[in-house]
Amino acid sequence: MKLIKGDTVTITTGKDKGRSGAITVAFPKQNTIVIKGLNLFKKHTKAQGDQKGGIIEHERPILVSKVALVCPHCKKLTRIGYQIDTSGSKHRICKKCKTVLDVKVGK
Repeated sequence: MKLIKGDTVTITTGKDKGRSGAITVAFPKQNTIVIKGLNLFKKHTKAQGDQKGGIIEHERPILVSKVALVCPHCKKLTRIGYQIDTSGSKHRICKKCKTVLDVKVGK
């Protein structure tokens, strides 16, 4: 999975299409991410002990294929590529403006 925590993404399909936010949690094995304040659902909870009951909003994970990265340099929706420099380290790059997004840990 090429997206990581902290990336700004825009949702391309569904009820939140066109809205953008930062990734708070990434689940690489399930190929899903959680975006702060987006893809919300309401859960009705019953009072238990000292905890109050009511309607609570939660953020539901969304598939990575339904979002696009917003490049911090060119501010366009883009895909992510990889580039290996002369020292052998791997970097994520923007496919549109070819700038390095950040350093990928490991190879």
